[in-house]
Amino acid sequence: MYIKEIILENFRNYKYEKIELNENTNIIFGDNAQGKTNILEAIFMLGLGKSFRTNKEKELIKENEKNSKIEIKFVKNNRNEKIKLEITDKKRFYINDIPVKKISEIVGKINIVLFSPEDIEILRNEPIKRRKFLNIMISQLRPMYIHLMSEYNKGLEQRNNYLKQIKYENKSKNNLEIWDEQLVKLGIKIYEYRKEFIEKTNKKIKEIHSKITNNKENIEIKYKTNINKDNYLKKLKENIEIDIQKGYTSVGIHRDDFEIIINGKNVAIYGSQGQQRSSIISLKLAEAEVIYDEIEEYPVILLDDFMSELDKKRIHGFINNIKNNQVIITCTEKIRLDTMVYNLYKVENATVEKK
Repeated sequence: MYIKEIILENFRNYKYEKIELNENTNIIFGDNAQGKTNILEAIFMLGLGKSFRTNKEKELIKENEKNSKIEIKFVKNNRNEKIKLEITDKKRFYINDIPVKKISEIVGKINIVLFSPEDIEILRNEPIKRRKFLNIMISQLRPMYIHLMSEYNKGLEQRNNYLKQIKYENKSKNNLEIWDEQLVKLGIKIYEYRKEFIEKTNKKIKEIHSKITNNKENIEIKYKTNINKDNYLKKLKENIEIDIQKGYTSVGIHRDDFEIIINGKNVAIYGSQGQQRSSIISLKLAEAEVIYDEIEEYPVILLDDFMSELDKKRIHGFINNIKNNQVIITCTEKIRLDTMVYNLYKVENATVEKK
C-alpha cells in the first residue's frame, strides 16, 4: 500500500497544502519548527485516529481558525481509497466520503509504522509506553481490540471508583463481583491478543536483529503479566484488601509489560546505547513484518528525524529492511539515498516545495 496525496487545511501551521508523494521514498527536509513533523502527524491521525503528539484537538487547528481538515488518498489492495478528517468541536472521519461513527472503522485502513528519536523511551520509560506500542500494533490488525480496550478501561475506572467508596463510604465489597467478572471476561481476550502478537513479533525480530548485528546478538521479547486465563478472577479476589487500601486495581492486563532481552540480559538495564537503539529498530521492523504477514501489504514507514540518530552502518542495515515499503522521512538537512528512488521536498514556513 502507499499514500498518493495529502491535503492539509488549517492543520497546525498549514493554511492549505497539497502534497503528492512517491510510492517509494519521500524525503522532507527543512529547519526545525517549519512543519515537517506536522505532515507525519496528519498521516498518523488518519491511520490510528489520534495524534502521537497531543490529546487536545484544539492544538491541531491553525491559530485563529475554527476548523481543520486532513484528506489522504491512498492505494491498498490495488484500489484507490480516501480518508478524511474534519476537526471542529470534535473529530469527524469519512471513508470515501461516507461518514463513520467509530474510530475503529478507520484504524488499520492506512497501516503505518512510526520511527522517532523518542522511541528509545519504549525501553527506558514506564510500562505504559510498551503497552502503548502493543496497543497500536494490535489495533491496526484487530479492530475488535479497540472496543475491548475501551470497555476494559471503563470497567477498570468504575471498579477503582468503587474501591474508594468501600474505603471511605463503607460500601459493600460484594458488589465488586460485577466489575470483577467484566474485567476478567475482557481482560482474558486482551491478554490472548497480546500474547499472540508478542509471539509473532518474536519470530520476526530474531531474524531481523541477527542480520542487523551480523549474527552477534540473540534477541528475545519476554511478555510480563501478573495474570493468565486460569488465575485472573482468583488474583482479583486475593488482592481485594490491598486494592481497597490503595484505591486502585493492582492486578490485570492494565499492568502488563514486556522486556527486550539481548544475549540473556535486559537491554534497558544492561544494554549499551547502540544496543538499545538497534533493538528498537528491530522491534519496529518486526512490527512492519507482522503487519505484512497479516494483510499481505507493506505498511507505510514514517521516519521523524530518525536517520540523524543512526551511524552509517545502521542506516545501511535499516534501509535494506524497508526497501519494499513506502517511506516518508523528515530531516533537517538534505540527505542522499543512492540505493533508492525518492522524491525530495523542502518545507519552509508551512509551504512544501518539491525539489
